[in-house]
Amino acid sequence: MRIGELSRRTGVSVPTIKYYVREGLLPAGELSSPNQASYDDRHERRLRLIRALLDIGGLSVAAIREVVAAVDDPDRSVHKVLGEAAHRITPRFAHGGDDASLARARDEVGRLIARRGWQVDVGDPAATALSETLAALDRVGHGAFAEVLDDYADAADRVADADLAYVAGRAGLDDLVEGVVVGTVLGDAMLASLRRLAQTHRSAKTYVD
Repeated sequence: MRIGELSRRTGVSVPTIKYYVREGLLPAGELSSPNQASYDDRHERRLRLIRALLDIGGLSVAAIREVVAAVDDPDRSVHKVLGEAAHRITPRFAHGGDDASLARARDEVGRLIARRGWQVDVGDPAATALSETLAALDRVGHGAFAEVLDDYADAADRVADADLAYVAGRAGLDDLVEGVVVGTVLGDAMLASLRRLAQTHRSAKTYVD
């Protein structure tokens, strides 16, 4: 298809498509003449992925560039590619310094990982983000939140099982990695919405006469 048709199918403007190509997010079309390029279903699919990561996932163009680089890398094991893709979309939080709250949080996260037998390094970006979150809770007087950490971990295990069950049926590595990336970014949004619905329901049952 021509770029105009690609634009109509995806709702992404022609200048924006050209920008994504320049930024390395979208492969260039195949030249059919010096001034014409043709695009196919792969471009349409990639454009929809980019828009989902931007609009719903809230990722920056730079972060999306790293994600699609992982999706397009054919020379790594499935586990490594999935891990790197997940790492690139894990939020990084600025913290208030290496204070006592952060030290306690790091110890707590290390014990959690060991206790649950998770095959995860304590330096994993997600472990770092969890430590930062626990430290922030402690600084505002809610350090006791760590007491429900295993309840959250139980729920996270079930969600991870559901995530991997979803992607298990993907045919190729592209499908598999895209499924994990989209499932993680959009799944976080879905999980947050479900959590708020459940909180509203439980609050109504508990506090409303």
